[in-house]
Amino acid sequence: MIKYLILVAGMSISMYGQSHYPGQHQGKLKLDDTKNVKVLGFDLHDVKLLDSPFKDNMVRESKWIMNIDANRLLHSFRTNAGTFSSQEGGYFTVNKLGGWESLDCDLRGHSTGHILSGLALLYAATGEKMYKVKADSLVTGLVEVQKILNQKGYLSAFPQNLIDRAIGGKSVWAPWYTQHKLFSGLIDQYLYCDSKPALEIAKGMADWAYEKFKPLTDEERKRMLRNEFGGMNDSFYALYEITGDNKYKFLAEFFYHEEALNPLLDKVDNLNKKHANTYIPKLIGLSRNYELEGGNKNREIPEFFWNTVVDHHTFVTGSNSDKEKFFEPDHLSEHLSGYTGESCNVYNMLKLTRHLYGYNPQIKYVDYYEKALYNHILGQQDPKTGMVAYFLPMKPGAHKVYSTPENSFWCCVGSGFENQAKYGEFIYYHDKGLYVNLFIPSELNWKEKGIIIRQQTSFPNNGNVNLSLSTKTAVNMPIHIRYPSWANNVEVKVNGKKQLVKSKPGSYIVLNRTWSDGDNIDISFGMQIKVVPTADNPKVAAITYGPVVLAGVKGTDGMRNPAPYSNPKLYNDYYTYDYYVPASLTNKLDFSLKQLTENSLRLNKETLDFQIKGTGNILKPISAIHGERYIIYWNLTK
Repeated sequence: MIKYLILVAGMSISMYGQSHYPGQHQGKLKLDDTKNVKVLGFDLHDVKLLDSPFKDNMVRESKWIMNIDANRLLHSFRTNAGTFSSQEGGYFTVNKLGGWESLDCDLRGHSTGHILSGLALLYAATGEKMYKVKADSLVTGLVEVQKILNQKGYLSAFPQNLIDRAIGGKSVWAPWYTQHKLFSGLIDQYLYCDSKPALEIAKGMADWAYEKFKPLTDEERKRMLRNEFGGMNDSFYALYEITGDNKYKFLAEFFYHEEALNPLLDKVDNLNKKHANTYIPKLIGLSRNYELEGGNKNREIPEFFWNTVVDHHTFVTGSNSDKEKFFEPDHLSEHLSGYTGESCNVYNMLKLTRHLYGYNPQIKYVDYYEKALYNHILGQQDPKTGMVAYFLPMKPGAHKVYSTPENSFWCCVGSGFENQAKYGEFIYYHDKGLYVNLFIPSELNWKEKGIIIRQQTSFPNNGNVNLSLSTKTAVNMPIHIRYPSWANNVEVKVNGKKQLVKSKPGSYIVLNRTWSDGDNIDISFGMQIKVVPTADNPKVAAITYGPVVLAGVKGTDGMRNPAPYSNPKLYNDYYTYDYYVPASLTNKLDFSLKQLTENSLRLNKETLDFQIKGTGNILKPISAIHGERYIIYWNLTK
C-alpha cells in the first residue's frame, strides 16, 4: 500500500487477528465460545505436517524468523521509551530495520506483533522450544518498555500522539492497525506459549485504551474509525473471552464500524472502490462476537460479506482486489493488472472462512479455502530466499515480486510470517466424528478419542489419499471425507474393500463404523481439466486442474535487475513496479472455451506439467512458478 497521509474511509493495509478458534485453548478462556458452533477445529499442536511443499515453506519461513535479531525488533519500542539495554549496546550500534519498520514510518512495530504470532504458531506446530525462547526474549523486552514508558499501560513503537491524531481526524497512517498486530501477537503468546507476561502486557494496553475511550463522544468514535484500525474488535473480544472482563467487551463494541457494516446487514454490496482488507477483519471480529454471544446480525453480516466477495469479487486463484481495492462486482476481466490479489486479503479471507465454517460446515467454505491456499498462499513464498510477495499479479506476462530481507517489511511480509506456520489449522475438524477437509500430508493426534490419523498423499499431483488409523482400543465414530466440488468421480476403500458411495461432489462421504488399530482408508478422486471464464467476459478464461490454477510459463525475457525482487532502496515500489513485459508476449489463443479444454493436455503423470496443444504454451501450477513471467487468464478469439 502507498503511504497515504490523508484520513479517508477505507484507508488501510492488511489486518491480522488471533489464530485461535472455538473449542481450542481450553482452560485459558473464561467464556464458552462453542455454544453457537457445530464443528470445532483442533489445536495446532495436535496436527503435525509431514513432508510436502507446505512443510518446506514452513521450514524456510522459520529460518528467516529466527534470523531476525530480537534487539532489532525491539529497537523502535526502546526508541519510543528513550531506553536502550546494555545488550543492545546503544542507539548507533543497532542495525536498524528498514522499510515499514524504519523509524520514520508510522507503522513501525507491526512486524514485531506478527513475529510474536509467527513464533507462537511455529512452537505449536512443531513443539520446538527455540521458538518459545526467542518469543520470551521479545516479551521480556516489551515488559521493560511498557514499565519505563509508565503511561497507564500504553505500549507501542510510536508515541500516543499518533493515536491522538486518529481520534482528532488528522492525517496519520493507521496507528490502530499496528496496535492490533501487537495485541494479536501478545494474545497468541499467551494462548500457544502460556506466556502470562504477554497477557499482562495486553491487559495493560487494553486498560489504557478503556480510559482513553471513556471520555470520547460518539462523533469522535466514528471519526476515529474512519482511519484503518485492523482487527481491534477481534483482539478485544479475544481478551473478553480470556478474562471475562466487561471492559474489554466495551472496547470491542467501540470498534463497531457502522458506515462499513450496516449496508451489509441490509444485503447491499457496498464494496466497489473500498479498500478490500480494511473490511475483512471487521467481519472476523463480528464472527467472534457471534461465537461468544450469538445474535443474528453478528452472523448475517459476515456471511453476506463472504458470499459477496467469493461469488462476485474473487479471481480464479481465490484472491481479490486491484491495487488493494474492490471493484464493481463480476468485472474481473477489466482488472487484470500487476497489482491484483493482495496476500493479506487472502489470509484474512481464509480466517473468516474458518469462522463461518464452524457455524455451518458447508463444502463451499472448504472448496474456497483449498483454492486460495494452494494457488495463492502456498505460492506466496520465494523458494530460493523465503521472501514473500505482496501481490499475485493477474497481468499477462507479469511475475511475482518478492520482499527483501532488510528493506521491505510490508503488511504481507508480516502476515507471511504467520501464513507459512499454520498450514495444519484447517485440515481436520470434529464434532463427535472427524472431518477430513484438506488433503495435505499430516498426522492428527486426537487425544480425546485416543486415536492417531496419518494422512499420506501426493495430492494434487494425483487424487489419491490414504488415511491410516492407530488406536489402542476400538473407536466407534463417523469419519466425514470431503468430496470436493471439482472432483468428477471417487473411489473409496476401507481395508481394501470398495465402499458404496452415494454422496455427490460438494458434500461429505460419511464412513460410520467401529475403527480398529491398523485400519486404512484409501480415496481416489477423479481430477479433470476445466476452463473457467470470467463472469463479465466469456472469452477471458483461466485453466484449472482440480483446485489448481495452471498458468502459462513465459520465461525471463525483459526482466531487469533486481527482478523478481523489490528494489532494496525503496519500500513502497509495489504500486510503481514496472514489469517490462515484452511487446511480443501475448495471452491470445485461437480457441473457443471448448477447444481450449480439449487441447490442454498433461505431459506426464508424475508432475503437473501441461501443454496447450499446437501453441507451444507450457502450463504449470501458479504456486510453482517463481522468478519468471506467467499468464493466468487467456484471451480467446473464438
